[in-house]
Amino acid sequence: MSTQEIITLFETSKILDYILYFFVINSVFTLFEIFLDILTTKERRWKDTGANIIIFFMSQLLEKTVFGSIGILCLLPFYHISPFEIPMNGWTWCIGLLLADFTYYWMHRLEHEHRILWANHSVHHSSEDYNLTIAMRLSIIESAIEWVFLIPMIIIGFTPFQAIVSLIFIAQYQTWIHTERIIKLGWLDEIFNTPSVHRVHHGSNKKYIDKNYGGVLIIWDKLFGTFQREEEKVIYGLTKNIHTNNPIKINFIEYKHIWNDLKLCKSWNDRFRIVFGNLIWRPSYFKKQK
Repeated sequence: MSTQEIITLFETSKILDYILYFFVINSVFTLFEIFLDILTTKERRWKDTGANIIIFFMSQLLEKTVFGSIGILCLLPFYHISPFEIPMNGWTWCIGLLLADFTYYWMHRLEHEHRILWANHSVHHSSEDYNLTIAMRLSIIESAIEWVFLIPMIIIGFTPFQAIVSLIFIAQYQTWIHTERIIKLGWLDEIFNTPSVHRVHHGSNKKYIDKNYGGVLIIWDKLFGTFQREEEKVIYGLTKNIHTNNPIKINFIEYKHIWNDLKLCKSWNDRFRIVFGNLIWRPSYFKKQK
């Protein structure tokens, strides 16, 4: 498939209509939950909700004008050097969605394990609330780099269109799980990412940290040892909360923390580990300097 044909798919494919339908349904659910919270006087940090909505529009603006194109253009060279080509049909869409879900698990897990990636992903975890607007609270620059994780799918023969759209479906699915309104769902919680399963993922409780990375299926977590059931009341937010509703600060505060740590480093090796290492590592001399 030529570059022009792939780009045309992003403009004309009927599959994109289903993404739009998914988005509309998610928006209706989100508005319904807001009205329900108002009617039942459920506690909600309304400034936090407002920040989530502003962040959503900021990220959509950037994705539609700049970052969306970056992913397509960067994946095209890998597609053209691949010796394989997988046709688009019903079966390959099913396989593509499964592989995208597997990809999402590892992308998500790495975002929790490496500080430079966490700088973006922490935006999503920084709210102390848990409602459907949290699904809108995503880093405004995260989409500029997430295409990297789709390279394996491209190398084995999927088109950038099929890989990107599959990952979008995985992300769209997850809107409904950001709610406290839906209780445990029995056996569904053992197979799929559900509200109960995902509440655990957003918990800052010690037993909940770095658990339940799955997108649609939670079986990846069971396979790789990161599954945790909801057993105690979830405390949402970060282990050290940021206490701000400023959308810009929410998006870049962890980068500021990284920069402050870099200024204290005494070697390039330490600087490298601060940026690309795990979230908690600091040189032993930091404590004395601070």
